[in-house]
Amino acid sequence: MAKPIVLIAEELSPATVDALGPDFDVRNVDGTDRPALLTALADADAILIRSATNVDGEAIAAAKKLKVIARAGVGLDNVDIKAATAAGVMVVNAPTSNIISAAELTVGHILSLARHIPGAHASLAAGTWARSRYTGVELYEKTIGIIGLGRIGALITARLQAFGMNVIAYDPYVTAARAQQLGVTLLPLDDVLGQSDFLTIHMPKTPETTGMISTEQLALMKPTAFIVNVARGGLIDEDALYAAVKSHRIAGAGLDVFVSEPPTSSPLLELDNIVLTPHLGASTDEAQEKAGVSVARSVRLALGGELVPDAVNVAGGIIDTTVRPGIPLMEKLGQVFSGLADSPITSVDVEVRGEIAELDVSVLKLAALKGIFSNIVSESVSYVNAPLLAEARGVTVRLVTDSVSEEYRNLLTIRGSLSDGSQVSVSGTLTGTKQTQKIVEINGYDVEVPFADHLLVMLYTDRPGIVAIYGKEFGDANINIAGMQIARTSAGGQALSVLTVDTEVPEGLLEKVRVAIDASLMREIDITE
Repeated sequence: MAKPIVLIAEELSPATVDALGPDFDVRNVDGTDRPALLTALADADAILIRSATNVDGEAIAAAKKLKVIARAGVGLDNVDIKAATAAGVMVVNAPTSNIISAAELTVGHILSLARHIPGAHASLAAGTWARSRYTGVELYEKTIGIIGLGRIGALITARLQAFGMNVIAYDPYVTAARAQQLGVTLLPLDDVLGQSDFLTIHMPKTPETTGMISTEQLALMKPTAFIVNVARGGLIDEDALYAAVKSHRIAGAGLDVFVSEPPTSSPLLELDNIVLTPHLGASTDEAQEKAGVSVARSVRLALGGELVPDAVNVAGGIIDTTVRPGIPLMEKLGQVFSGLADSPITSVDVEVRGEIAELDVSVLKLAALKGIFSNIVSESVSYVNAPLLAEARGVTVRLVTDSVSEEYRNLLTIRGSLSDGSQVSVSGTLTGTKQTQKIVEINGYDVEVPFADHLLVMLYTDRPGIVAIYGKEFGDANINIAGMQIARTSAGGQALSVLTVDTEVPEGLLEKVRVAIDASLMREIDITE
């Protein structure tokens, strides 16, 4: 069997190829050579890029086999995520690869501004000894204001606290408890602007945050204050910043990112109290290697049909460790659900009850859909295209959460309606220290059955001798029953029997047993990993 083709369109670290391993046909192309890129994409299952390769709608359309686009870095401005999602192509990046590098560069800018390091070097290199001109300030006991107290903001906090700085921050999404844990005082934005000796911004670029620091905000800052941006170009209004620095409304600024890159015509280049770097936030050997290795691992998972936590066009994002064990369980429940469905599915409710319902469990909805459709459609089902398959079939899908679970610590349920008006439900949980996966409910009948490769589900009228009948039939066919549980509504009422067997049961034997016990439901469900 031919190996999947992985296309590397830009220079990546050798560790990236090592992380891919020997299971792929790794090819190289110059991603900036458009004709060569489009030609190479025709056979590619995956493409790895950095920032120079533009994977737009045209490129995606040319890549009929493409399953994953991997960006070895954080930004995805050069990837058409909407077109990729519509085509069922997973987009992954390396969201944590550069956080240390970005935090350290921020500290470097702050130190450079405090001690005039770039200007002093340039002066000395020009033959001038001007010590008095470059008198700076200490960071000790100064106040650093952080706008955006996420992962990078937290790293900067720890580093600057080591300098003896007082840390204040503005972030509407951070709780007071989290800020207290970091040793940071949360304040309104205007207060942070007014109290900071140094200000650094670490927000995502959105319509709401673009230009969030402009003339009005800069006017609130101390005339001795410095502002730094290594996050995203455009968070600071560059015209307003130029005016504020040139007029000494603030003392200076450090920028690594710009509205237009490179900023060849920017007036900011004229000012000597601004430190500018050419978008170096992720430009360390360590960050590049981490990014390459991270996306290589994601490619391996994606091409194996597995969940990729760093997929940006898959709901769920980073998955909590207490949620993760539920993913394979939910996939298997999906397979049982579809195995029990007699007619087309019209709607599905994915229910999560218990402690984990307090967390982000959206990934469990994807796992359920992947399990449901894996045995329904002929194409390969992934966490990206499973929702598309549901949408294409007119299946409405809901995620229902409830922190209360009366019988189990956590209970996962898939409940759905079929086109004939009937309903199907199946529930499962994880038990014990080994987190054993068990089915605990089928169509309202309470059971407790561990998963196995082959499950038999039978529904019949409860009466003496039924177990002996099907036990003999399976025994005569040399099919071993590994486990069995029977649930019933009442004596003489309907009984649901769930068997785990060691081998697949021939269709003819299933029909023979169905007739012998007059079963209204007789189904074999094969569970695949």
